[in-house]
Amino acid sequence: MMIRKYGLFLCLLCVCIMATAQQIADFQIENKVYVDGVRSVKLRPAGQHIGEPIAILNGGHEQLELDFDDLETDDHYLKYTFIHCTHDWKISDMNQIEYISGFNEDMIEEYDYSFNTIVSYTHYHLLFPSENMSFTKSGNYLLLVYDDTPEHPVLTRRFMVVEDVPAMVQGEVHSASDVQDRFTRQEVDFSVSPAPYVVRNPAMTLHATIKQNGRWDNAICGLTYRSVSNGVFSFDFDDGRNAFDGGSEFHTFDISTLRSNGDRIVSVDFAHRRNQAYVLMDEARPYGAYESRNTMHGACVYHNRDLSNPFSEDYVNTYFTLQSKYPFENGDVYVFGELTDWQIKDEARLHYNPTQHYWETDFPIKQGIYNYQYVYVPHGSDKIDASYVEGSHYETHNQYLILVYFKEEGSSYDRLVAVGNCTTH
Repeated sequence: MMIRKYGLFLCLLCVCIMATAQQIADFQIENKVYVDGVRSVKLRPAGQHIGEPIAILNGGHEQLELDFDDLETDDHYLKYTFIHCTHDWKISDMNQIEYISGFNEDMIEEYDYSFNTIVSYTHYHLLFPSENMSFTKSGNYLLLVYDDTPEHPVLTRRFMVVEDVPAMVQGEVHSASDVQDRFTRQEVDFSVSPAPYVVRNPAMTLHATIKQNGRWDNAICGLTYRSVSNGVFSFDFDDGRNAFDGGSEFHTFDISTLRSNGDRIVSVDFAHRRNQAYVLMDEARPYGAYESRNTMHGACVYHNRDLSNPFSEDYVNTYFTLQSKYPFENGDVYVFGELTDWQIKDEARLHYNPTQHYWETDFPIKQGIYNYQYVYVPHGSDKIDASYVEGSHYETHNQYLILVYFKEEGSSYDRLVAVGNCTTH
């Protein structure tokens, strides 16, 4: 009798969570923070500073690692759950009990307080899958972290679970096929050998996604194959559907130490009860020549060189300045990269300083090493243009992630059957 009651409880809990998730007005199937005070969110393979959040189905001890800081002083009763999604990031029709083994929600029990920092924060840490919650299906997933109940979301993160016996994908990056774009855009061509999966009706059941660096806003989703030969599906197009703006190499700076000026830091000081850092001024370069630089593809690594203690990275009010000969009358310019969570944030919007004749902004970020760039968003649009300020070159070093999904006939979900990576040379 107790087992039957427990099973009924799990089913009811699952239905409630899914129903609630779909009813929350501000809930979105994307990487987003919903409350003030939460910063420096990272979801990556456990033990790595940088990496795509991809887990392996039945992967044993391989886990994903979530870290974030809460700068608010209130205590929170944080829980989390997983939501399965389709290849194009819509909530799947499946019930949670169909793709989660164990509980349908769990608590985030591991947290620590910052050490010897001006800005106090609580650092939260989560490893999954775990003994309490693991996956039984591959595909796209959304991690939902909430305060006590799903009606109070704290953050959401996209991640993927790939089949433990994946198909083979091979890709390469080169300049665009279109002559007009060959010097400014990059084309990602690839092929998929689907064995051991039997693909019938591939035009309806086989889909691919291409993601550039850490961005989801410009990801190309829902690609279907162009041709098939000897059981190998080709995604080699010449009409631009698999092409991206090459952009330019990311800028970089280092605030991992506050005792001296790090790379591209003009000065550091302490004012207004906060550490301050000033990044070397940048210059708009929409028509400049390509410049090669070392890159982390827009990512960041949190680190404090001055103290070896964990959770000793402080938050530093960081100033950015941009000189431009070109007007920004019809839109706004933002600092952009993992330091802004790959989002357009108002605090990162540049304002014109008529006295100094440059654009500027400042906002707090955690000590570490950073990549960033300036992007342009036209008024009345949400489209991010990374070439308007920075220019675009086919030689730029970008990292591309290829995801291949297969929905078997009669199945209710999209399986992630292949993952590939390729970069420009």
